[in-house]
Amino acid sequence: MTNRTSPTALNLPMVDPLPAPTQKYFDVCRDKLGMIPNVLQAYAFDIDKLNAFSGMYNDLMLAPSGITKLEREMIAVVVSSINKCFYCLVAHGAAVRAMSGDPMLGEALVMNYRVAELDVRQRAMLDFAAQMTQASAMIEEADRQRLRDVGFSDRDIWDIANVAGFFNMTNRVASATDMRPNDEYHAQAR
Repeated sequence: MTNRTSPTALNLPMVDPLPAPTQKYFDVCRDKLGMIPNVLQAYAFDIDKLNAFSGMYNDLMLAPSGITKLEREMIAVVVSSINKCFYCLVAHGAAVRAMSGDPMLGEALVMNYRVAELDVRQRAMLDFAAQMTQASAMIEEADRQRLRDVGFSDRDIWDIANVAGFFNMTNRVASATDMRPNDEYHAQAR
């Protein structure tokens, strides 16, 4: 690791000054999280890209869904584990620990979700996300039916696929740019 002030290995400084809505968003992050996540700072060189990223993230991770917020974070961690995305493993592993109140769950998902104590529904969801990450072209109706059989609706399957797809994309961007997680994540919910 190199000691740097940029959230990535690229020289893409944030817009200065930030537009008022972006500054307000960053202030809310600082108030709620105690920091501005480096992923947001990384995208802040282009406010349109930041807004597109934030809009998609907020819709997938925070909007109403049959998939709980914790389950969405679990998907993020499993996908990131397969992709070996340091940024997302640290950031979303911290979220799983905080939301679940179970540091062992967060660590198991980071290392190998198959050893985690999960219910049948969560296991099927994470198996699907893993399959999507490793071989999405191999998914067929029987794989979707396994999700239905444990209680997921077709809308839920859409949400699972979109969360997994989003993190497959962001993992690749984070890895390619050497995006580093905020130091604060490492100590959260331990």
